Amino acid sequence: MKLNLLFSAAVAAMLLGACNNQNPTDNATAEASATTASTDEHAGHADMAADGAGSGATASLTGAMAKMMQQMHAFKPAGNKDHDFAHHMMVHHQGAVDMAEVLLKEGKDATLRQMAEKILADQKKEIGQLEAVATRLDRAAKNYDPSNPQDPFQAAMTASMKPMMAPMTPSGDVDRDFAMMMTVHHQSAVDMAQLEVAQGTDAELKKMAQQMITEQQKEIQQFNDWLKQHGGAGMSKATSAVYECPMGCEGSRSTKPGKCPVCEMDLVKKS
Repeated sequence: MKLNLLFSAAVAAMLLGACNNQNPTDNATAEASATTASTDEHAGHADMAADGAGSGATASLTGAMAKMMQQMHAFKPAGNKDHDFAHHMMVHHQGAVDMAEVLLKEGKDATLRQMAEKILADQKKEIGQLEAVATRLDRAAKNYDPSNPQDPFQAAMTASMKPMMAPMTPSGDVDRDFAMMMTVHHQSAVDMAQLEVAQGTDAELKKMAQQMITEQQKEIQQFNDWLKQHGGAGMSKATSAVYECPMGCEGSRSTKPGKCPVCEMDLVKKS
């Protein structure tokens, strides 16, 4: 059975700002194009995975990440940095919770099970704290433009999620795949939290973000140490061709030739 670690939903999710700068009359076309590109990406990444590489447990891990990306994309930013960071991070944390639950159900390694238990407890607690802050900030004044992909905060938020889009081939070993996926997931959280510390204005949320950075960087190191002790990285980056828009539009990368979902120019083979 072939599995993909890059999720069809992720492609559309990473269009967070790229398609929002179009005229309203173009939105339907852009969404349809994004859906087509997403379908192509899904097929392309399925081809990248080796036959028999994926176990049911690994499929559950990838499903948890895909669900997270879909929910992050579904969230409609309000235009306040602190409010929107809190909402994005709640969903991001839930993705870690879901993956930790898979590991505790299917994983065998004692060290990773212990880490998963800690992630489960810590991030459930933080989700509650983030929810309280997000509710308090529901009517906070706008201080950035989420519809503008060039807005510094919007651009940085989009960039923080790009590593989770990188095509990778799962090993089929749930322990190893969990460790590798969590390093990518946690790094994305660190990048988002660093953005909040740098550009946020809510003192309570900035303090929480700094704590996230400290804790998740520590866990990234622990995961990397575990991977080194167990034969290196559990997933390898795909080496198949990549097609990109010659104009550099966000969200245009694909594993198959086609048209850019933003400007509709023909994609160009890069590798």
